[in-house]
Amino acid sequence: MGATPTPQGVNFALAAPTAESVELCLFDSTGQNEQQRLRLPACTDGIWHGLLPSGREGLVYGYRVHGPWAPHEGHRFNPAKLLLDPYAKEIVGRYNGSDLFLGHDPANPDQRDTRDNGTVALKGRVTTASRSDATPPGHARIAATDRVLYELHVRGQTRLHPGVPAALRGTYAGLAEPAVLDHLQRLGVTTLSLMPVQHRADEQRLLAMNLSNYWGYNTIGWFAPEARYWSGRPGTTPASEFRAMADAVHARGMELVIDVVYNHSAESDEAGPTLSMRGIDNALYYHLREDDRALYENWTGTGNCLNLREPRVLQLVMDSLRFWACEMGVDGFRFDLAPVLGRDAKTGFDARAPFFAAIAQDPVLSRTLLIAEPWDIGPGGYRLGEFPSGWLEWNDRYRDTQRGFWLRQGRDDASGLGDFAHRFTASSTQFAHHGRAPTASVNFITAHDGFTLRDLVSYEERHNLANGENNRDGHGHNLSNNCGVEGPSDDAGVLAKRSRLQRALLAVLLLSQGTPMLLAGDELGHSQQGNNNAYCQDNETTWLAWIGASDPASDMARTSDFVARLSALRREAPVLRSTRWWPADPPEGAPAIRWLRPDGQPMTPHDWHAGTALAILFDNNESAESKDAGAWLVLVNAGAETVNFTLPPGNWRHRFSTDPGHDHDASPQALGDAVEVSCSSIRIART
Repeated sequence: MGATPTPQGVNFALAAPTAESVELCLFDSTGQNEQQRLRLPACTDGIWHGLLPSGREGLVYGYRVHGPWAPHEGHRFNPAKLLLDPYAKEIVGRYNGSDLFLGHDPANPDQRDTRDNGTVALKGRVTTASRSDATPPGHARIAATDRVLYELHVRGQTRLHPGVPAALRGTYAGLAEPAVLDHLQRLGVTTLSLMPVQHRADEQRLLAMNLSNYWGYNTIGWFAPEARYWSGRPGTTPASEFRAMADAVHARGMELVIDVVYNHSAESDEAGPTLSMRGIDNALYYHLREDDRALYENWTGTGNCLNLREPRVLQLVMDSLRFWACEMGVDGFRFDLAPVLGRDAKTGFDARAPFFAAIAQDPVLSRTLLIAEPWDIGPGGYRLGEFPSGWLEWNDRYRDTQRGFWLRQGRDDASGLGDFAHRFTASSTQFAHHGRAPTASVNFITAHDGFTLRDLVSYEERHNLANGENNRDGHGHNLSNNCGVEGPSDDAGVLAKRSRLQRALLAVLLLSQGTPMLLAGDELGHSQQGNNNAYCQDNETTWLAWIGASDPASDMARTSDFVARLSALRREAPVLRSTRWWPADPPEGAPAIRWLRPDGQPMTPHDWHAGTALAILFDNNESAESKDAGAWLVLVNAGAETVNFTLPPGNWRHRFSTDPGHDHDASPQALGDAVEVSCSSIRIART
């Protein structure tokens, strides 16, 4: 499929079974001037194809596809509109929001628009993307118990980084710079999770406001790296620079995961542009409404849904995934709105849908890291815990429970000790089935979608006016706590409380069972000024501010050091990152997790519904020769007052505290029979 260079020329192949004919259109190197049109001579099993003997790498091309115009029957063929090859590995041009891209007449949507858009349309460039030195995917895989995810945006991560050369800031090359990777390794990050890097098209509405889809969840090129993150250095291409960045990540022994969007395309709903698949074979590529096939199913909230029940569409997705794994050096994928990938209009979501079956049997993709965002907005769209064995899932219930426990005490929406304990031990209700491990739960406090950690303790309300939607967008219920002042404050008491809460949340994230995910910038105290939906803010709102990161006395540096020490503690304590489920009623002498009240007595059913403090005893009961011998104790106090804990029998030594100045001891001090834990704090001890 796509444009494939061979010794005999370039072979072109396009899936369009309903089309009547397909024209290959060749352009000059700028993509501005059409030079030739050639009909693809053959159609085999719905694939239009032909060999161009004179074709070479670097050739710029697009398609014009002929067929019926019958929107209410699902057909939107319009040869006046030049179409992008879905398999294009490099894309020329950028969608500008002009109505010249519309396949329909703007004044009469039931009619074709006859204006030619060839000059401005998106086009593909023929490339030879294969690499003989590609290491098989999975070579940088991290043990499930050791994995620490870090969600970042390629541009935002380095756009303001003083340690990155100015010409490389905000690019793939900038992310590969030693100053950037040094910082991530020092934090204890094992796995970089990049927000979308496949070629996108910004929505017309955003373009009209001089904004862009900064997050990138509006893909139109599933094989082409987003050129906006390319440095443009001579001798490089977006693909070669991305591959070099992947190599730099792997050289550190780290993994690279990319966020992918196969649930919808940038062509939006029936009023949207005709950029590629809509004009190639609309009825093949999209889920259309049964009652009126001029309309699209919209389980994504973005206007359309790709139909992975169609074998050719599934092939497109599988080919794209294999390309990124085998050619681009990617170790795994985070799937946006993943239930859509296993949906159809009649049966809804099915964890045994063709997409999941195809992944499971694929010798390459089955070995990559697979992470689902387990919800969409369709009927029955919330599917946490229902993805196949081997998959990880973003656990938003962990997020909400921890926020409710640490930030909302005394309010109606506070989380109790029972909920806290359930999420702390990896949400067994959702994940302890079909052989799934605790690491299937991707635990997070913050992610790209929502408040940053600093804003979570600085704002009660969203402040999204800059997005141009009258502050209606974004979550309205954030389970946040502004600590008495909305927004920035120089009150010492407010700042101390905010710092204490941030440290507690970071600590519980890295101490919980499951796979932790940090949001880029939380270790730096990054703020988006209360914007909890900054998807269209390509500016200082989302770019990480690194000024002060190198000053050991700065709050930024202290928080980064705090995270690094937490990660080191997590590596030191295998019981805190176990791949086994702790039994609820362990046999005598077996490894166990025990829940204790502050007075040292076992929790009773009543205790789970009252109070804000408890002790968690990881009683490993291993032999003295084991490096994991001994027990670990996690003391938790989410209340507003200091709590005195009676310690279980044993020679306990202090290992960590979220209290400022007590998070690290060169030689762990011995503890007595009791210890105090300050308000909104966690303390760790071991024997």
